Amino acid sequence: MDFVGAALNDLPWFLTYMATAVVLTLCYVIIYIWVTPHPEIKLIRENNTAAALAFSGSLIGFCLPLASAMANSVSITDCVIWGVIALLVQVIIFFLVCLPIPGISKRIEEGEVASGLWLGVVSLAGGVLNAAAMTH
Repeated sequence: MDFVGAALNDLPWFLTYMATAVVLTLCYVIIYIWVTPHPEIKLIRENNTAAALAFSGSLIGFCLPLASAMANSVSITDCVIWGVIALLVQVIIFFLVCLPIPGISKRIEEGEVASGLWLGVVSLAGGVLNAAAMTH
């Protein structure tokens, strides 16, 4: 079979994994916004850099292990299970980040860039470690 034929044979799997990733990411966004006390989307619409940094780091911190799960899973079910684990890890990271900086959500609402950057970077670092852990 030629390259194009092989690629077309894999297209349904690509679409299935991509749709699964989009649904998991939407679920993550909804749950993360529900869990955090500050209104991320509203703050980002108001040009709050701290909120944008925090939310962006968190989103990338979720998508990295999700991508790892997609690349290493043996089935869609396996991918979904690891995607849910990635979601839970990011939610736990949010609560852990709150420990050394009490009231971080209020600080982000007030536009304190350092607090938003701290949350975003810790979320991203947690996602990188989570992605690496999923490969073993």
